[in-house]
Amino acid sequence: MRTRERLDEVFRNAFPIPFDDTSKFVFFGDVHRGDDSLSDEFGRNRHIYVHALNYYYETGCTYVEVGDGDELIEQPKFDHIYAAHVTTFEMLRKFFLDDRLIILFGNHNLQMSNPEYLKKNFYYIDDEFDESVGDLFPGLVAHEAIILKHRVTGQEIFVVHGHQGDLINDQLWWLSFFLIRYVWRFMHIVGIKYAANPSKNRNRRHKVERNYNRWNSYENIMLICGHTHRAKFPKNNEPSYFNTGCCIHPRGITCLELIYGEISLVSWRTHTRRDGTLYVKRTVLQGPEPISNFDRRADADHLTNNKNRAHFSTPGRRNAALMEDE
Repeated sequence: MRTRERLDEVFRNAFPIPFDDTSKFVFFGDVHRGDDSLSDEFGRNRHIYVHALNYYYETGCTYVEVGDGDELIEQPKFDHIYAAHVTTFEMLRKFFLDDRLIILFGNHNLQMSNPEYLKKNFYYIDDEFDESVGDLFPGLVAHEAIILKHRVTGQEIFVVHGHQGDLINDQLWWLSFFLIRYVWRFMHIVGIKYAANPSKNRNRRHKVERNYNRWNSYENIMLICGHTHRAKFPKNNEPSYFNTGCCIHPRGITCLELIYGEISLVSWRTHTRRDGTLYVKRTVLQGPEPISNFDRRADADHLTNNKNRAHFSTPGRRNAALMEDE
């Protein structure tokens, strides 16, 4: 199935969420929480990530995870991921308890699309200290995609992981699963990267981005993705395609903020003071810009109206001559 057809299907079934200019969202994608082994690339940034989560919790944001939050292909047991990053999950649980946690699944945690898998692994968790079972995310629902719809303007924002239509990671997911879990998982430990991953393959990454830009241009709707691990904030006249980046980059983590009707691309990195102490700094890379600037449907309607007015207006001398020739 081609990217456009696949995205059309996901778009039709996306979970709707209303918002307005008082809403606050933060979008993180491709966290890839692992088991804290040598193959766990998230491990280097976990303290930065927890600091950022605490900031967004305290500022009242709703946390949206745009797929591939947990590395469930390389790590067959979620218990091992939880045990490696307890502090992280304690922060995520605070969002969950406040009804401010939205989880999307990606190609690396596609198991979360199965309600029985969620119930077995994410509703409750074993506490290793007192050997009891406690609540984690009881009743959690993971979505393939969501649509944020503005209560006043009607503007829509389509949020999806971004593997949809990517052949090896979508239609042939079973093959990707087998290669990563039973081959690349062990080669990853010694530093070899999975070649089918768009984040490691520039040509595949650009192909995915081109396909999503085409769909975005056709639908004229604001689009937020992950998957490629490359942060993206569109320039003027570019399709309204945004990418969260990832949380496994050696230089820190990136995310998108949608706060009070404005969107920003943000990085969180570790910096050093003159006295040698370390601190985590939030830096706005691009934005904030009003999301109305990326409402391409409004632009398309404006162009259509102009064409209709031109069609029904009195033609000029040159246009009249062309009409007579026809």
